[in-house]
Amino acid sequence: MLFEVSHRTTYRYSTPAFESVAELRMAPLTNAHQRVDDFRLTIEPSAPIRTYRDFFGNRVDYFSLPFRHEQLEVVARATVETRCAPNLEVLREVTVDEARQIQRSQLNDYFPYLQRSAYVPTALVAEFGVPQFFVPGGSLTDAAWQACQWIYDNFTYAPGTTEVNTPLREVFEKKVGVCQDYAHLLLAICRFHRIPCRYVSGYIEAFDPTVAADEPWRGAAATHAWVEVALPGGVWWGLDPTNRQIVGERHIKTAVGRDYADVAPMRGTFNGAPQHQLDVAVEVQRLTPQPAQG
Repeated sequence: MLFEVSHRTTYRYSTPAFESVAELRMAPLTNAHQRVDDFRLTIEPSAPIRTYRDFFGNRVDYFSLPFRHEQLEVVARATVETRCAPNLEVLREVTVDEARQIQRSQLNDYFPYLQRSAYVPTALVAEFGVPQFFVPGGSLTDAAWQACQWIYDNFTYAPGTTEVNTPLREVFEKKVGVCQDYAHLLLAICRFHRIPCRYVSGYIEAFDPTVAADEPWRGAAATHAWVEVALPGGVWWGLDPTNRQIVGERHIKTAVGRDYADVAPMRGTFNGAPQHQLDVAVEVQRLTPQPAQG
């Protein structure tokens, strides 16, 4: 599928800000399952943009605005082609204990994705009595999917009820959250059972235009979050607990990491303004591929 993505972030300051510095993780990744045909980044007021790759392989664009400004607008636009998810029939027979044994020999690669963090306190899984999905001898993919479904069925998706820094304990207690919380819940469950997994940030298509009266997917109005579970053979299997979906062509990946802190779309600091207003607008539009010429 071919998509055009627009991601607009606007800061309006109560008094002029200055010495603004920011990192952006808004550029979609190019990998075996998606290809970026075009990416454009504009900043107003204009500033030089530099780029590097972080520890996880994400593209990071960064800039600074030393002079005073009353507003900052960052617009990222991309044209991305996505492909079908790989066929995992062979890996569906791999058991939880077999996967752990295979992955033990690759601990250096998976170590970051096994650790608890401020966003992913794994001890809460036992404290709140989460069912035991990852049983020895059971299918790894079945267990991960069951955990994904359990989150969807037992938590209420409600935008505005949590913030970036809302503790996962509060999400467990209130049984309510947004896509970031759903992703952190699945990470905590998997890591508690020593299953490597990583946080994914990106975009999703809200409606499937080929399906009449299609129900909108949750999380399409802003950046979305889901989880990738490590399977033997270097395969990362994407699960979207917010929508109870296996990640496919309607998901567009921009960054991966241990948790939200590693993949925030925009992160930075500024001086001067005691208050500011933040507006974010995301649009994902499916395009019709043009026939080849000649």
